[in-house]
Amino acid sequence: MTHTHTQADDAHPYLRAATAGIRHHARQAARTSSPVDRVHVDVLHGHLTSLHLLMDRIADTTRPRHPAAGRHLASAHLRLWQAATSIHDAFHTLPAAEHSGPDSDCRPERLPEGPPVLTICQRQLASGHAIRRKTTPADHGPHAARTA
Repeated sequence: MTHTHTQADDAHPYLRAATAGIRHHARQAARTSSPVDRVHVDVLHGHLTSLHLLMDRIADTTRPRHPAAGRHLASAHLRLWQAATSIHDAFHTLPAAEHSGPDSDCRPERLPEGPPVLTICQRQLASGHAIRRKTTPADHGPHAARTA
């Protein structure tokens, strides 16, 4: 039994390090009363979208052998995207740094000027694409409606 405990402690070291880093950051945030800024929200969005991608892959590999667990993981995948969307929206409602230009929303026809706005918008668009790919039926094949 000790071997199993040691094996579990050594499993997934990068995930464990990320979790420890987030816990440390949460303790630090509890000690300060500084308001959150856009850089902070951008980093949190990066964590969430990475976790969203990981959950997508885990749900896909779990579902065939364990359908019930796969459905729960797929639900978590969707909720992570919803959380990332809220953080993305919060980013755009926070004031921009004084040295940056005017803020812009995520509009595919007019991309923002550069990081961090461009980065967070690209991540959000990519995660939205992944959700739509999973949740929207494909319109392919001989029975798909055709528009002329």
